[in-house]
Amino acid sequence: MRRPLALCLLTCLALQACSQSLPDRLGAPIEGYSHTSAAINYFMVNGNGGPNIGPYGGGGKQNCCVSLPRQWHPGLTVVVEWEKDPTPHAYGKWPEPPFIDAWRARMKKEKLNNTRHRAVVEVAPYEELGVIDVHFLPCNQVAVSAVAVTPGQAGYPFNYPSKMEEPAVCPAS
Repeated sequence: MRRPLALCLLTCLALQACSQSLPDRLGAPIEGYSHTSAAINYFMVNGNGGPNIGPYGGGGKQNCCVSLPRQWHPGLTVVVEWEKDPTPHAYGKWPEPPFIDAWRARMKKEKLNNTRHRAVVEVAPYEELGVIDVHFLPCNQVAVSAVAVTPGQAGYPFNYPSKMEEPAVCPAS
């Protein structure tokens, strides 16, 4: 008598597990791309940190995670915050030997040139949630995708060149 009861209980539990819905939101890893000569010292998407990015670089290095809806919807935005270093290789040309007091003083002064930015950015449409890619563009513009394919593959929403130059004058936002 116990065997049929146990079998019935297991069957009910299995059916209940099958009926549970998938979560509405999923965690997606973050990676970034700098399309400019500036380094991105750090960036965050909705308060979650992405990796630092060298000039004209990025991709392949991910941090975890940002929660996004499983299904894209119109008006979906994220908040991107970042610090930009416009002269990331300047210290290589300094006459002071590295890490002495004069070098540290110059580094402290050089860091004052770094700028911090914040933008509310629309997420490009996606059918399947993938990696959150943040593209840093000239004039402190940012583009964000969350598709399940990588840049350069069919279906990727952006086709930015890896090297883009800052214009002499940026358009007014």
